[in-house]
Amino acid sequence: MLSKDELERYDRQIMIDGFGEEGQEKLKRARIVIAGAGGLGSPISLYLTAAGVGTIRLVDHGSAELSNLNRQILHFTEDIHRKKVASAVAKLRRLNPAVEIETIDETISEANVAELVKGFDLIVDAMDNLPARYLLNRAAIREGIPFFHGAVSGFEGRAMTILPGKSACLQCIYHGAVTPEGKFPVIGTAPAIIGSIQATEAIKYIVGIGDLLLNRLLVYDGLSSQFTEFEVKRDPECSHCSHLREEEK
Repeated sequence: MLSKDELERYDRQIMIDGFGEEGQEKLKRARIVIAGAGGLGSPISLYLTAAGVGTIRLVDHGSAELSNLNRQILHFTEDIHRKKVASAVAKLRRLNPAVEIETIDETISEANVAELVKGFDLIVDAMDNLPARYLLNRAAIREGIPFFHGAVSGFEGRAMTILPGKSACLQCIYHGAVTPEGKFPVIGTAPAIIGSIQATEAIKYIVGIGDLLLNRLLVYDGLSSQFTEFEVKRDPECSHCSHLREEEK
């Protein structure tokens, strides 16, 4: 049951056709893991908190640095050297005190990834490297949790939604490829756009409206101001998800 304050706070989204109070109550019950509190994690967590998601678990082991501040909008100049999860939770709780924000100051690894996502309804990828994304992809498939992928570089970005057993997964696209480690270029608006798309996909999934980015990789090119969509097919030999193929029948 939504309170009077909640009905007023979320009035504009409750007005959306197919959303309504029932959709808002679904958001209130939802439990989401956001893996990363940086460039992508900032808009994702801000918009999911503003939308009224019930519980958000934010996982990140880094500290805010001066070079983060062109894109990681959860962190301010006074937060430099502060743990990102501590900086983030302070802003998010002020934005919407009704949302439960859990923070975990850990690096995602094979040893802890299962425990980090267990019991949650969605996983949102806000990482900056493929190895960590593969860990999350496998964990999502093992636990049967929808996984919302996003990535950025320079003026470009990409997003895709993964439903285990029903759509292509991250391994189906990248086949275990890795990207060079270290710093990569990025304009702050790229993660803002891609993170907003990921948050939108998560909200749509929870509420049960619209068409998701299933088997579709959406690629954004900020320099040409164009979006391009690529069809993605499940790999029958995929080392992550091929064992789930019977679930489609």
